[in-house]
Amino acid sequence: MTKHILRNSALDVLIRIGDNGAFSHLIIDQTIKKNQLSMKDQALFTEIVYGTLQRKLTLAYFTKRFVAKPNKLEDWVKWLLYMSFYQMQYLDKVPDHAIIHEAVSIAKKRGHLGIAKLVNGVLRNAQRNGFPNIEEIEDEAERISIATSHPLWLVKRWINTYGFEKTVEICEANVTTKPISIRINLLRITREEAIDQLLEEGYESTPSLFSEQGIIVQKGNILKSKLFAENLVTIQDQSSMLVAEMMNLTEDLIVLDACSAPGGKATHIAEKLRNSGQVIAYDLHEKKANLVTQKAKALGLTNVVAKGMDARKLSAEHPEDFFDRILIDAPCSGLGVIRGKPDIKYSKKESDIHTLAKIQLELLDNISPLLKKNGTLLYSTCTVDRAENEGVISTFLTSHPDFEIDPNFIDELPTLLKESPGLTDLGLQIFPDDFQTDGFFLTRLRKKR
Repeated sequence: MTKHILRNSALDVLIRIGDNGAFSHLIIDQTIKKNQLSMKDQALFTEIVYGTLQRKLTLAYFTKRFVAKPNKLEDWVKWLLYMSFYQMQYLDKVPDHAIIHEAVSIAKKRGHLGIAKLVNGVLRNAQRNGFPNIEEIEDEAERISIATSHPLWLVKRWINTYGFEKTVEICEANVTTKPISIRINLLRITREEAIDQLLEEGYESTPSLFSEQGIIVQKGNILKSKLFAENLVTIQDQSSMLVAEMMNLTEDLIVLDACSAPGGKATHIAEKLRNSGQVIAYDLHEKKANLVTQKAKALGLTNVVAKGMDARKLSAEHPEDFFDRILIDAPCSGLGVIRGKPDIKYSKKESDIHTLAKIQLELLDNISPLLKKNGTLLYSTCTVDRAENEGVISTFLTSHPDFEIDPNFIDELPTLLKESPGLTDLGLQIFPDDFQTDGFFLTRLRKKR
């Protein structure tokens, strides 16, 4: 694939994601497969798309400096400037003259000579004069917002909740990359065997301290490994692996995963049960529940049953005091996984947080009666907002005196997390800057009677 076609495809994807709210990782994967990109081209293509999305507000700020009426630009011209600015400012290996040449060529083919001249003039002006100094922005919240490309409402919300310094750390972490982590299928391979095999294939990896099944891959595309091809490992963030690790699982238990798709946690639970007992997994959509079934089958797991259903109505399917363990990995704002899914921070509104907190509480209210006495319920989200995490748990415990935070929860955490700054009486909040993982919250509730 020529660099021209590569950048043209990147522009197509940015228009679809940036203006239409498409799921970025799905569109990117489809485009890579459709165009059969080489490994080298895949890396550049993904970097341009994710990087441009990740820095969208910063790039829009740059555009205002060089274009008199940026709001009058056609969408494709706007995104062409954004992706060109991104490459000029953040990619060292691509020379400016090549970036400008490709952008002008794309502008000629998509538009007309006048558009091409505008693109050429804007980019050469940026090349000559450099980009505006963000540090000159006087308002602190606005400066963080522009520098790290986070919506101003979100920056202000985090400052009010966590303070200025922590907000800066969270936002800066969200525009960096983190290492990929994988979970071994302990029914088929040990972690030591997996690390040795990765080393033979040229990968650099280390054991995760979050999970005995976890491996951090520091170098190499794990999707091309034999381990991945043979379903000996599953890609899963370290913080997400904590869920099954903290469920205190033993063989033959009956476990409910109430909000299961795409199945990473359900299959982890099934592996820890060593294919015994049963994991009954639900998702609101039947199609997504089928993904859980497919994932379990690929991993050789026979103790997973996945169905499509609203988890708030499970009392019609199961009697009270039925499950030994329950997982509610609740639908949430996703504000902990921004660096992997940058479109999230632009599509969410502050009102969404309160809407989701209501749904999360409804899930707890309706599902908790299904837990056996002395059973435990693990509640988790991939967000860093207190309203969806500690707020929901506090409200639930106030209205459900038969539940408490499991007294053993903190003692059973991995050693490095017992001193985590995000640990409170209500649970553990992991921030994206703490351990180079996704932002994540989890806590464990025990049913007293």
